[in-house]
Amino acid sequence: MKLYNRGRYQNWLQQIIFIGPGLLFFILIVVAPFMMGFYYTFTDWDGISSHAKWSGMANLNKIFTDDARFWTSFWFTLRFTVVAVISTNVVAFALAMLLNQKLKTKNVLRTVIFLPNVIGGLLLGYIWYFIFVRGFAAIGESTGIELFNLAWLGTKETAFWGIVIVFVWQTAGYMMVIYIAALVSVPKEMLEAAKIDGANSRQMLRSIVIPMIMPAVTICLFLTTSNAFKMFDLNLSLTGGGPGYATESIALNIYREALTYSHYGLGTAKAMIFFFGVALITVTQVLLTKKREVEV
Repeated sequence: MKLYNRGRYQNWLQQIIFIGPGLLFFILIVVAPFMMGFYYTFTDWDGISSHAKWSGMANLNKIFTDDARFWTSFWFTLRFTVVAVISTNVVAFALAMLLNQKLKTKNVLRTVIFLPNVIGGLLLGYIWYFIFVRGFAAIGESTGIELFNLAWLGTKETAFWGIVIVFVWQTAGYMMVIYIAALVSVPKEMLEAAKIDGANSRQMLRSIVIPMIMPAVTICLFLTTSNAFKMFDLNLSLTGGGPGYATESIALNIYREALTYSHYGLGTAKAMIFFFGVALITVTQVLLTKKREVEV
């Protein structure tokens, strides 16, 4: 019995030593601020004063009844997420299929396509701002092509597509790597057997490849969905939410509400609505795609 108790003690001690510090920092950095934010949702705190006055449901009532700008940001973010998620995954999967072939330069191409993902969002946004404003204008002036003469960040429609282009360009490389890892694991024997039975490339893609890589599809959809909803740095550096507030994302709206206008309680209430909304959407997406996964 003493040896048994001593073994349990050593086991608990090892867990505390290895897991304890990480768990402590997680509680301090993630859990505690989240709980504090949940409290500030029901206050009118300005983020500066030492006292936060309890306001009950006032912040939530204002958001749902008298905050048209927030809902404009919501619909923009929702539309952007749908377009960006579909576009990113289609491009990433197409690149993965291409670079999974026997190409001499495929490793170099994989590296080049992945590189935008390691560039910071703000820096990337300012680079593309220069491309849209100066680069495209110079190309359009010299070639006369109307596409390059558009005010890419100057109108509601073109600014939306400008942000989508940069998001896809930044994110597709990372998703491509995940898809390539999944494609490599597809059994070659199964594809060869299907080919012998007379299946063409489209049939093999639809009936074998896609079902076999559904775990990767689940991961990529989850990552792109959450990243698109949280999109902030590209939005800030490319358009600043403009023209007007037409391309203001929810994350940028929350940032301005809390830190620019010093409505910290209202900003936190928006953040909580945003959190639960994104959690509901991503969990639903994961559950739906998980059902389509197959076991080898």
